[in-house]
Amino acid sequence: MARRKPTARVEFVYFDIVYEDGTLSSNRKIALSEVSGLDGDLAAQTYFEGQDAEIAERSGRPRGPIKTIIRSKA
Repeated sequence: MARRKPTARVEFVYFDIVYEDGTLSSNRKIALSEVSGLDGDLAAQTYFEGQDAEIAERSGRPRGPIKTIIRSKA
């Protein structure tokens, strides 16, 4: 029997996002490799804004701008 190659393990960081209209989006995840640069949490905000724009385009319901982004304890 041939052995399987080990798969790369992807670790995630979770964030709680508060939008300017007061809505909360909890435990949004992003790969640790995306936020481990010099930008850190700013890179996560940019990533989530892009995700929100894509979702808004598909659903036809725009999301408000992000007010705060905080790492979750999950």
